[in-house]
Amino acid sequence: MDLFSIWHLLVILAVVILLFGTSKVRNIGSDLGGAIKNFRNAMKEESAKGEEEDAAQPAANTGRVIEGQARAADGPKAKSAAHTRKG
Repeated sequence: MDLFSIWHLLVILAVVILLFGTSKVRNIGSDLGGAIKNFRNAMKEESAKGEEEDAAQPAANTGRVIEGQARAADGPKAKSAAHTRKG
């Protein structure tokens, strides 16, 4: 037997309606829906605000020059020599 069958849920719904009345249950539903709608709107505004800030800031790595030459012959010996060299 399932813990939450349709009959269990209907009995719980009937008890809630009897205890609180239909107007309070309706108000709770509309308040919950309004809260979810406001949350979604706030998330959309925040993401749009973040995108505007990202577009306004220049890239951090522009104009940076790295000197050196990469070779395929660089193997473990070259790496160990680079670690022992200080400077």
